[in-house]
Amino acid sequence: MQKKFLFIGVSVAMMMSCAKVPITGRKQLNLIPESTMQSMALTEYQTFLTENKTVSTAGNKDADMVKRVGARISAAVTQYMTQNNMGNEVASYKWEFNLVDNKEVNAWCMPGGKVVVYTGLLPVTQNETSLACVMGHEIAHAIARHGNERMSQQLVSQGIEIAGSVALNKNPQVQNIFLQSFGVGGNLGMLAFSRQNELEADHLGVIFMAMAGYNPQEAIPFWQRMASASASSSKPMELMSTHPSDERRIAQLQSLMPEAMKYYKPVK
Repeated sequence: MQKKFLFIGVSVAMMMSCAKVPITGRKQLNLIPESTMQSMALTEYQTFLTENKTVSTAGNKDADMVKRVGARISAAVTQYMTQNNMGNEVASYKWEFNLVDNKEVNAWCMPGGKVVVYTGLLPVTQNETSLACVMGHEIAHAIARHGNERMSQQLVSQGIEIAGSVALNKNPQVQNIFLQSFGVGGNLGMLAFSRQNELEADHLGVIFMAMAGYNPQEAIPFWQRMASASASSSKPMELMSTHPSDERRIAQLQSLMPEAMKYYKPVK
């Protein structure tokens, strides 16, 4: 009987929680309230910052660049969402952009707009436009609610109750799933985004960087450099660990250029 009630609860929640990804229009399952996602993200983000060395913008051009790129992309995305009647989806975002002293080639964005770039990424990006490519991609994951989607899939597959009075952010099982999805350090990527999510983040990412005045065509040589760097690395790069094949990624990016260029207006 309990399983029957749980199934009914899940079914109702699924019907009530279908969402669409901006720009692509793909339907997805988001069972977790955005407020819960952002609350859990803020806790993990603050913990990460206390345990890792952030690079101050005072006298550091790289840290300043990270904040500048983040500010431009987040402003462009917020404007786009507002103009297309989706402003409520980012209204609660409190954007933050930090450069962290870490040799890993990595970057991420948690729900609510908490973005971290690792110093190890900068030798591969080489320039501000390529950095915008990466940050656009990571911000796209947050805007597309990919983390919520992955967690929702896990909740359903594990039969965890999601209807009724259960406080998700106090449920140990839900917390564990969140840590596996968004955790930093040892937990990062245990429930990595699907290749569908990664390709979708590529799609949104080049459009977001274009909206912010960065030439999206730079995405192709950047990901080519990433592929070469990953191939020569002794272990898989975190940023590349679940990504589609290099050939598929480059082919998609090339096909997306006409669309992305429609959004591109160089900053004078």
